[in-house]
Amino acid sequence: MIDVLFIAPSNSKGIYQDLAKDYAGIEPPSWACLLAESCRSVGYSVDILDTGALNLKHKDSIKIIKEKNPRLICFVVYGQNVNAGTTMMSGATSLSSAIKERGIKTPISFIGSHVQALPYEALDRESSIDLVFTNEGVYALRDLLSYDNFMNNLAKIRGIGYRKEGESVLTPPSTLVPNHKMDEDLPGYAWDLLPYDKKPFDLYRCPMWHAEYDVDKRTPYASINTSLGCKFKCEFCMINILNRDDDEPIGVAGNYNVMRYWSTDFVLKQFDKLVEMGVENVRIIDEMFLLNPKYYKPLCEGLINRGYGDKLRMWAYSRVDTIRRPDILNLVRDAGIRWLGIGIESGDRNVRLEVSKGKFQDVDIKKVVRQVEGADINVMANYIFGLPTDTKESMRKTQDLALDLATLGWNGYSAMPLPGSQLYKDAIEAGYELPSDYEGYSFHSYNTTPIPTDNLTSKEILKFRDDSYLEYHQSSKFLSKVKKKYGQESVENILENCKIKLKRKILGD
Repeated sequence: MIDVLFIAPSNSKGIYQDLAKDYAGIEPPSWACLLAESCRSVGYSVDILDTGALNLKHKDSIKIIKEKNPRLICFVVYGQNVNAGTTMMSGATSLSSAIKERGIKTPISFIGSHVQALPYEALDRESSIDLVFTNEGVYALRDLLSYDNFMNNLAKIRGIGYRKEGESVLTPPSTLVPNHKMDEDLPGYAWDLLPYDKKPFDLYRCPMWHAEYDVDKRTPYASINTSLGCKFKCEFCMINILNRDDDEPIGVAGNYNVMRYWSTDFVLKQFDKLVEMGVENVRIIDEMFLLNPKYYKPLCEGLINRGYGDKLRMWAYSRVDTIRRPDILNLVRDAGIRWLGIGIESGDRNVRLEVSKGKFQDVDIKKVVRQVEGADINVMANYIFGLPTDTKESMRKTQDLALDLATLGWNGYSAMPLPGSQLYKDAIEAGYELPSDYEGYSFHSYNTTPIPTDNLTSKEILKFRDDSYLEYHQSSKFLSKVKKKYGQESVENILENCKIKLKRKILGD
C-alpha cells in the first residue's frame, strides 16, 4: 500500500484530433511531480501514473491502480497550456468513472485549475469525484494524509471540497506556500517516478517548433518552474486560479495575482538533475520568466557558469511589454534559452486595452521582436482571435502583423471562456452558449466553441483562426526564414503538418 497515487490523465486524441499521433507535444506532468515530491519529503509514500505517456487503456490503468493499492487516488488535471486543466477533465473523469464502476473503494480526489475555478460544479456534475482541492493543494494534501481515516475527518481539513449529506461544501481556504518556504515545502520534482522507454524523459516530446521542426530532436524533454503565478490580470487567462483564497462558486484568476519564486541555488540544482538524466529540451513553465531581473539574471548567470547554455535547448515566456532591456537578451541566449514565447495577442491596441493589456500602448511590437531575433533568440508569437472587442478588421490587422513579423513560431488561438478567467464569468453573465463538454475548451478539438462577441459569431472566429493557421504556415516569408535557419527538411515537415485538417463541429465537418 502507498499513501497516494498521482494520476496524470490524458485524452490526447479527443483534444488534438489527428495531430495527436505525430505532431502534438507530450508534456511531462510537472505539477504531479511537484506534489509527489512535496508529500514524499514529509514521509508519505507516493507514485505517479502517467496514462498519456504510457498510452494506457482504462483496463491497464485500473490494473496498475489495484497493484499500487493507494490510500488516496489524486487526479492532477494541470497542464502547461492555459486550457489544459479543463480539457484534461475529459480523460480524468472517464478514468475515474471506470474506477468506480470496477468497484474500487479508494477515495478519488481531483486537483487542478478546473476544479479550483468551479469546485461546486465539479462535485455536482461528477459523481466519481469524492473530493477536490480548492487551491494549489500542497498543505491540504499533507493535512488530509495525516489522518488514518481521512474521509471521516474532511471538515477538519482546510482547502478542500466534498459532499455532505448530498450537498457540496467547501472548507475554508488553505494557505499557499509562502515565498520563504518554497524551497522547503515544494522541494523539487519526483522525476524518478516518471515512466520512460530507454532513457529518462524519452516518452515526452516537445512541440515541433521548439525542436527546429525536426522530429528526431523532440526528446528527451522536460519542464521546470522557477516561479509560480503571474502579476498581471489578463481577462482571457486563468493561470492564477491556483492561488485562490475564497469559496465563491466561480473563481476568477485575476483576483489572485500572487507570484512566488524558488531560490536561484535551488533551481540550479534542479537543472543539474535534468542534465545528469540526459535532458536536452527544457520548457521553463513560468508565465513571466523575463519579468524580474532579481531572479532571472542570477539564474541565467548560473546556467552559463555551469556550461549548460550549449547543452540545453530551452524556451521561456514573456509579455512583449516586459522586454525592456535589449542588453539582457544576450545573457538569456547564452544561458541556453533559444526561444521566447511572447504574448502579443492582438495587432490592435484598442483590443489589447480591453483585456487588461494596457501597457502595450507604449510598446513598439515590431522593434521588440526584432531585438529578440537580433540576439539569436527565436520568437514564438502568441495571438488570440475573437477577443471581446474584435471585429473582422481587427483580426485581419492581427494576422497581417503576424505575417509581417514572420517569426519562426506562430500560435494562434480563438478566444475561449476558460473556467477561472474573467471571460468565463462574463460569458455566464451574458448568457453566451458555453462548450457542451470539456473537450470543447480545447483550441484544437472537434467540439471547440470560441466565445462569440457583439461583432463576431463563434463560427466566424474559428474559421478565421483556422484559415490564418494555413495562411501563415504556407507563407513564403515564413517558410524562407525556416529554410534559411533549419533547412528544406524542416520546411517539408511544416507543409506535411498543414495537410492535417482539424475537423470542427460548428463549421459543419
